[in-house]
Amino acid sequence: MFLSILPKLYRSIDPIPIEAEIATMGHKLTSFYALALIPAILVTVGCQEMERQVNAYHAQRHLASGNNLLENENLEDAITAFTEAARLNPMLAEAHSKLGGIYKNKGDVDKAIDSYANAIHADPYSFDDTYSLAKLYHFTRRLRDAVQAYLAAIEINTRDYDTRLALGVCYQQMDEKTLAVEQFHKAIEIDPDQPYAYVNLGVVLDGQGKFYEAISAYQAALERDNHQPMVLVNLAHTYMNQDRLKIAHATLKQAVNMNPDLPTAHEGLGYCLFRMKDYDGAANAYIDALSINPRLPKAHAGLGAIKMLRFVRGGSEDRKFHLREQALEHWHRSLELDPVQPRVRALLAKYTTPADADPYRALIGVQKEER
Repeated sequence: MFLSILPKLYRSIDPIPIEAEIATMGHKLTSFYALALIPAILVTVGCQEMERQVNAYHAQRHLASGNNLLENENLEDAITAFTEAARLNPMLAEAHSKLGGIYKNKGDVDKAIDSYANAIHADPYSFDDTYSLAKLYHFTRRLRDAVQAYLAAIEINTRDYDTRLALGVCYQQMDEKTLAVEQFHKAIEIDPDQPYAYVNLGVVLDGQGKFYEAISAYQAALERDNHQPMVLVNLAHTYMNQDRLKIAHATLKQAVNMNPDLPTAHEGLGYCLFRMKDYDGAANAYIDALSINPRLPKAHAGLGAIKMLRFVRGGSEDRKFHLREQALEHWHRSLELDPVQPRVRALLAKYTTPADADPYRALIGVQKEER
């Protein structure tokens, strides 16, 4: 009876290919073994989670210890504590951040950069760490990296004055004047009472030949803080760019009176007086500038020009010789401090006596050949 129904039974069910049957068996076997492995996986995952929690706990203890050590200015032990905290929990942003601050204060810029980068990796929304990293890039003249970091900081906080100002300065140093102006204007929108963005805006506008706009920016800065002798120097140079020498002279005198120890004020006054053809006054101003800071290339160049003018105008041969030598030496010194001065190079080439016409140099040349 059982056998008689078998054909009907087979005919009532669709035939299953042998490959499909084997595949089904394989699936069942796989499912069986997967179920068998679940307890082992759960044990492994549980152990890993427990280890992570233990590490996180100890990381917090090292972090607290590091903070106490830092507060007591025990920097080396604080570094050890924060480093261990970061090792136990690499995503503990505060430990990396504290390391960045310590290394920055110690002057170890590379380690500070690495630490702040790790802090940002752990917490991409940390404005302080991002801004700190940007400033370090800026300090090391990695300007493109600085720009990217400043922009990232602005995405976190669009209304931070210092970031906008620093980004503008960075663009300014990259000669991206339009972008610099944009950031300075945004900084002014955020805090119109601060003078610094106006000052930097004035510098860029002067460089673009927009002298009236530059003057307006400098004056706005002085309205917010009238004790800024360097701004007065910048303002005077813009006046000189317009050939407004009398008001430039008065502005520079104001800067010198405000800060007699500011060498660039004396240097600017020397240039202004030179253009006004007051050569004695210009020479004295340049000498005053160099007495404060002997490493001023423009002061050396200007003083050299005045001495060469006196040489050309004549006098005793002895006096002329000394004037010429002094002029050339100032030009040499100027180019040592700033080699990119084509006008000074041209003057030096024009007034330097050829070697074969100078007995001393000729003698030196003969001796070298004989050796």
